[in-house]
Amino acid sequence: MRFMNADADPSAPRIRKLTLAVDEGRCTLRWLWPEQLEAVYIERVELNRINDERESEDPISEGSHSGDHALSTHTQGKLKLYTREEYKANNGYTDRITGFGAIQYTVYACLMQEHGPVLIRQQDEENQGIASAGKADIRFAIRYKSGFFQKRKTVFITVTAEVPVPKEALCYVRKQGGVPLSREDGTVYPFVSDFAPGRNEMPSVEVAKDDYVRLFFTDGPKYGAAYRLISD
Repeated sequence: MRFMNADADPSAPRIRKLTLAVDEGRCTLRWLWPEQLEAVYIERVELNRINDERESEDPISEGSHSGDHALSTHTQGKLKLYTREEYKANNGYTDRITGFGAIQYTVYACLMQEHGPVLIRQQDEENQGIASAGKADIRFAIRYKSGFFQKRKTVFITVTAEVPVPKEALCYVRKQGGVPLSREDGTVYPFVSDFAPGRNEMPSVEVAKDDYVRLFFTDGPKYGAAYRLISD
């Protein structure tokens, strides 16, 4: 399977206005087809299982020549061929979704060439959408301990998750003088290990006596579609 960056060929067909509708465990995708396109490939990626550090990035420009249309062999999820005739017969594309988490769908325009199909990778993301299969709860509790005359205090963070959660999904934010209100309202710190289902006791952290911390998603739209973050 090969990919072509749409920016490398302005005449390449593009998928437009992808919409997702979820009803009773089924997700229906609909989009606008380019006139010349007879088939697409649909990619399904379960976001709650993604490692944000993908196994590779697209080598689409370095070392390539203008005649090779920036082709890449990298894929990210499960790909399924879907024809225009199937789309018409089914009034879209329907996929079953169950359990917890979010699913990212990407519809790639497909060009049939001599050496096999070439998929068009779009930068505008009009061919991409996220559906929720049900949110899993992540509960967190923060406790402080300090001596009366000490200038610093110890922070104890407990995270209780319904399902496995990658460390990239969460961060904690430290703010002087009050509890942070958002990810941008203070200094951001990452977690160093994934969260297992059940209770997770984080290593204690020392902060100044007037500092406070709170947990947030690193990417609200992405991880907020898969989890609910609840303060105990």
